[in-house]
Amino acid sequence: GLPPALPALPLELTVLYNSLLFATGASDSAIQGEAEGIRQGLLRVLEACGACGQGLSTEELWQKVLQEVTAEDLQAPLHRLGALQAAWWLAASRLGSAAGLFRLLSNAEDLERAHCSEGENELLYLLKAWRVPAEAASLPLVQSAEDLKEILCTAAAFLQGLQELEAGNFPTALSLLQEAAGGFCSKKVLAQIYTCLGCCAQRMGKPQTALQHLKRALQVDFQCLPALSHVAAVYHELGETEAELQALALLYEALEKKTPAAASSSPYFLIRTELLVHTPILASLLRHRHPSEVKYLLAQRCLQDGRVADAVEHYLDFLALLQEGLQQQVPLDGGSALPRIPEVFLEAASALEQAGRHQDAITMCEEVISRTTDLIPRTLRVEERLEQPECPSPGAGLAGGLLSQKKESLCCLAWRAAGYLHQGWAWAKLGESKEAVTQFSRECLEDAVSRSVCLSVPESLLPEVEVLQKIRLLSLIGRGAQFLELGRHKEALLDFQHGLQILPGDPAAASYLVQALWKLNRKQEAAAHWQKFSQSPAGEDGQQEGQGRPFPLYLVSCLKQATFPHSASLARSIRDYLGTTSRDPSS
Repeated sequence: GLPPALPALPLELTVLYNSLLFATGASDSAIQGEAEGIRQGLLRVLEACGACGQGLSTEELWQKVLQEVTAEDLQAPLHRLGALQAAWWLAASRLGSAAGLFRLLSNAEDLERAHCSEGENELLYLLKAWRVPAEAASLPLVQSAEDLKEILCTAAAFLQGLQELEAGNFPTALSLLQEAAGGFCSKKVLAQIYTCLGCCAQRMGKPQTALQHLKRALQVDFQCLPALSHVAAVYHELGETEAELQALALLYEALEKKTPAAASSSPYFLIRTELLVHTPILASLLRHRHPSEVKYLLAQRCLQDGRVADAVEHYLDFLALLQEGLQQQVPLDGGSALPRIPEVFLEAASALEQAGRHQDAITMCEEVISRTTDLIPRTLRVEERLEQPECPSPGAGLAGGLLSQKKESLCCLAWRAAGYLHQGWAWAKLGESKEAVTQFSRECLEDAVSRSVCLSVPESLLPEVEVLQKIRLLSLIGRGAQFLELGRHKEALLDFQHGLQILPGDPAAASYLVQALWKLNRKQEAAAHWQKFSQSPAGEDGQQEGQGRPFPLYLVSCLKQATFPHSASLARSIRDYLGTTSRDPSS
């Protein structure tokens, strides 16, 4: 092109500024190509002044230009380009580079006048201290430097607030996000800032403050659905189930409608806050729930709260969504609220069973059993090697893959076993004790014992092994209870004894054991066991957790059904017996 000339540089830099703004607006993002345009402009300025800037970094180039170029008519164009450069750096989260540039753009008097007090954010202080030089009226601008300064202040506060939030510095994050909320941005961005304020307050343990911020976000932009999702999460934390379910229902309805985005009523700028703030934590906080996730959450919360009829309806709706197309309906990213699909089927079976729809529950479990059977190896060993290599070997990746395969096989085994367990209880509720015994006796007992050889279990497989053991215990209790119903008391006793070997001290198995002994007329043994178990600390309703880990939701109804129902009457009978024997030792 033409060699640079000092008289033409103000116009040239203004044209460059406008063209870069248009390029950014057209691409809807701040990209590296435009930043390179600024660099070429600076090199032409130095060339016109008889200096050279080749080989310098962008930061060094700016320092050289601002130190060596003193022409008054170049100050405003250079400051405008400096603001644009700062915008690119903010978009790249290079906050230190942006702060250094504004330190160069501001003179000592400006910095002294806007004295940075202790604890004040340096970048915001430098941005506020920067005075935009007067612009020549003859050079039209598509976006003024003053407007750009306001947007930079908002973006800087928003970005740093997100960084502090991610780092766990919540009071600082709250202060910076509040600063951003008072800045210059569209309603859409303002709603996002209030959503982040709500998340920050929630993490600070201030749920009511969080709700205020999240509701403010929805008032500003009713299409900010992530705010509604967070509202539901806060109500869940507060234990306000009714409000949580209402929020989830509204969220599902809004997602189903898929209302097109409303046109912004805010003034349109080519450089906007949303172009400069796009960090992973913001994407995480503003993650949009998929309708299938929200439908599942509605089902899950209803089941947890005992709203069985509503839970059944939501589970069946969710399964209908799956029928429409699995990949389209189920988000596959790591942030999804959905569990594995067999677990959803088992939870649905649990809801159907509690609603009295036992045949439907049996059918639902049969689907899980049929789908998982072929995925389980004939023999599954989950022991840990006694000798571990001191340094990683080439086969370490292969070993990790094998461990992952074993984990998956254990999951399939647990799901199939849980299917048989639910079928056993369903048949029992239908009064079919013999069919119930058959189901309790299948995978959860003989097959599970032969397929899962647990010697020294690796830590990573413990949760799956503990769930399997609990299912085996519940199956033994279920089968033993049916044996008692059928008058087969000796077989029932063996099952309860086996159950106590799997999980010593389990209150339900212990109580059933005492009842079996009592029915066998072994009253002295029954009384001795009853006294022993009465004195030992019992788990709450037999729902002990494996090393603090809760059991899956699909097992909760089975845990309740396995609870011994005649504790009070059995205890009364044993006390009467003990009182009689103490008065009459010969008996």
